[in-house]
Amino acid sequence: MLRISLIPLFLAGGAFADGCPVAPDHSEPLQVLYDQLQQVDGDMEARKVSNQMWQYWADAPDEASQEILDEGMQARAAFDFVRALDRFDRLVGYCPFYAEGYNQRAFVTYLRQDYEGALPDLERALELNPKHLGALSGRALSLLALGRDLEGQKALREALELNPWLSERHLLKPLPGQEL
Repeated sequence: MLRISLIPLFLAGGAFADGCPVAPDHSEPLQVLYDQLQQVDGDMEARKVSNQMWQYWADAPDEASQEILDEGMQARAAFDFVRALDRFDRLVGYCPFYAEGYNQRAFVTYLRQDYEGALPDLERALELNPKHLGALSGRALSLLALGRDLEGQKALREALELNPWLSERHLLKPLPGQEL
């Protein structure tokens, strides 16, 4: 079956032009979901709410960026990290104000155990979307993997304030002078 790419041929090369539209604003429905996370009764309910959040975060600004994001996520799922990084590099080059591009690139970098390398993309994702749970928990995990425990614990607490049901909650330890 012949598959026609939605990405124009002139975009297939190196850097993209400044043609990416603004990402959709999902702040209102996401706030409803953040509120729901505070009221759910367990992991299963929280997972359903989190999955709904991912649908919003993975809603790219246009068809071309959606195709790039989807290709990168498929490559990541297949453990083709070289292709995934290529796709996410293209995505952040084309849509530098779309948080999920940075978050996904950071995730691949984290999976490659380059924890230090993941941090700049996580920070950028959080600049663009301060309540992105994936980026918040990714930052916590990266800092903890680097042995930066105090910073990692603080980052983990930020994420848990938004979603107390995160699977990473088992990594929570008391801060100096505090009890859990």
